[in-house]
Amino acid sequence: MSNTRPEKLKKALKPIHLWAIAVGLVISGEYFGWNNGWAVSGTIGMLIATLVVTIMYIAFVFSYTELTTSIPHAGGAFAYAYRAMGPVAGLIAGYATLIDFLFATPAVGFALGSYLHFLYPAIPVVGSAIIFNIVFIGINVMGIKESAAFSVFITILAVGELLLFMSVIGPSFKMSNYVSNPMPFGWSGVFAALPFAVWFYLAIEGVASVAEEVKDPRRNIPRGYIYGILTLVFLALGVMILTGGITDWRKLSSLDYPLPAAISIVLGKSNSLTRVFAGIGLFGLIASFHGIILASSRQVFAMARSGYLPRGLARVNHRFKTPHWALIASGIVSAIALLTGTTAQIIIISVMGAALMYMMSMVSLFRLRKKEPGLDRPFASPFYPYFPAIALVLSALCMFAIIYFNPRLSLWFFGGLVAVIILFMLMGKHKIKITDDVLLEQAETMIATD
Repeated sequence: MSNTRPEKLKKALKPIHLWAIAVGLVISGEYFGWNNGWAVSGTIGMLIATLVVTIMYIAFVFSYTELTTSIPHAGGAFAYAYRAMGPVAGLIAGYATLIDFLFATPAVGFALGSYLHFLYPAIPVVGSAIIFNIVFIGINVMGIKESAAFSVFITILAVGELLLFMSVIGPSFKMSNYVSNPMPFGWSGVFAALPFAVWFYLAIEGVASVAEEVKDPRRNIPRGYIYGILTLVFLALGVMILTGGITDWRKLSSLDYPLPAAISIVLGKSNSLTRVFAGIGLFGLIASFHGIILASSRQVFAMARSGYLPRGLARVNHRFKTPHWALIASGIVSAIALLTGTTAQIIIISVMGAALMYMMSMVSLFRLRKKEPGLDRPFASPFYPYFPAIALVLSALCMFAIIYFNPRLSLWFFGGLVAVIILFMLMGKHKIKITDDVLLEQAETMIATD
């Protein structure tokens, strides 16, 4: 291996940036996507699924933070699995994380296009989504500090809008609407709704992808995660419950713009506030779109730097210190998905990647506790081993439910994984112990402190 160290990413992020990235990555899940869960489970069925998933994410975030602070690496779960179980495990976790982020981006892109189409019917959904893709790749190329500052601004606006939304529709909430036909598909509907409940929180793990760009990661990463998950739990439950009580929930269960539609039911579509809300509703979607592009590009960058993807994707722009080729590659994948899939399909595939990544991360945590008991853990998972065990079991439950209700998409997902593993083996990459300079430096540090 060459002794030349690659250029490093710039350290510029503080707790407010991490909170904004954490919430911004996820907040589009409060704006759309979750309502598809009503179509397969009803309001109470979706509520039960969401409570189960909320428990899973609370346990996961507190456990994942241990990994993020112990091994601050842009690859996230890929780096943890690599360190804990070797190259093949790293490949599986990396594949899952790439699917998670790369497919979440076009799902949000669809919603952005749909919101614009709601406001201006002449604007095509897919065309506008691709334009957003190009613009936000450019913003991310300009630099992490500038990108994070934009995240803070846009996330505060998005949170404020959801609070405004709840205050506007709250007085129109009727329990009779909410409990009307609450579980039309029984308990099987609860399982079918799990991937859409995951969409409320999916991508919060993306904070790990900027771990190498955080000032004082031991102190600041836990703060960013904890503040972020608390914000998201409040917003997810508030938006879902209040929206379900303003009308027959079936009217909103298949739309890509449920919140503007809900406002139009309460105030009337011709009301000026309805159009204003739909317009500023773009903020939440933009926050997630921007954040997920950031996270997916760092995952591509980290895997390329480790030799799992073409090395050229790990090049860092000399002026802005950002991985410009990784950003462009992520954008190309997003554009292809926009042209070939539907919102619900893309969400399900993204959630499959997330569920597998969560499982691999929790297994890595258990493995590292035994393999490297002396590893510096600035933030130890509380209630160990119960929290990581809860996260692992509930993630596996989500994966099982997705496979059961979406066998065709599951075949594509796991078929792709098998193909990648076979190619990996044929190329002999499973024999390479360490190819990533950052992982090497961390390993050397660990040896020096033993």
